[in-house]
Amino acid sequence: MQSTIRILAIFLLFISSSAIAQSQSAWVSDQFEVMLRTGPSTNNAIERMLPSGTSLEVIEADAETGYSRVRTAAGTEGWVLTRYLMNEPSAREQLASLTNRLSSATAEGSSLESQLAAVNSEYDAAGRRITELEREKAGLEEELAEIKRTAANVLAINNQNKELRDQLASAEIEAATLEQQNRELTSQTTRYWFMTGALVLLVGMILGIWLPRIRWQRRSRYDRF
Repeated sequence: MQSTIRILAIFLLFISSSAIAQSQSAWVSDQFEVMLRTGPSTNNAIERMLPSGTSLEVIEADAETGYSRVRTAAGTEGWVLTRYLMNEPSAREQLASLTNRLSSATAEGSSLESQLAAVNSEYDAAGRRITELEREKAGLEEELAEIKRTAANVLAINNQNKELRDQLASAEIEAATLEQQNRELTSQTTRYWFMTGALVLLVGMILGIWLPRIRWQRRSRYDRF
């Protein structure tokens, strides 16, 4: 396991070194300090001394003078001898970085083992939970079937109640119609008897007037004889 981690760390270091070279970065040689000058010659003033392992950004390189214009991480620009620059970090920096990576990889390996154990535990718990959910699902399906049967019965009862309500409404409408017809017949009967009584009264009055005249005429005839 540790040998695999070391190989992986060396591979990552190789990739990172290649990427650094492509981005035109450079590091001060690990043999000594170099001078950062204001121009590409020894006649220019020294701005500062750059210690071994300092990371620099190469802006341009002057092949004639053998100097390169660089920029520090803090943003200071100047010129240094190109031969004192390397395309990869110093050996001390690489060793320290590799040591840190190995330590991180070892710690990460332990962390991965812990994570794997936690995942296995969660997997077992999930399996138990799935079994419980399947049992609950079966129970719920039985309850749902019972509810459907009950709902079907309730629906049938509701349909019967609706039909009865419709029949009751029809009967009430029919009763109201019959009651209206009864009132109309009663009114017609009352008018009929009223008219009959008036007619009888009129006939009586006519007879009361006409009969005495008939009697008087008869007496007048008898008196002539």
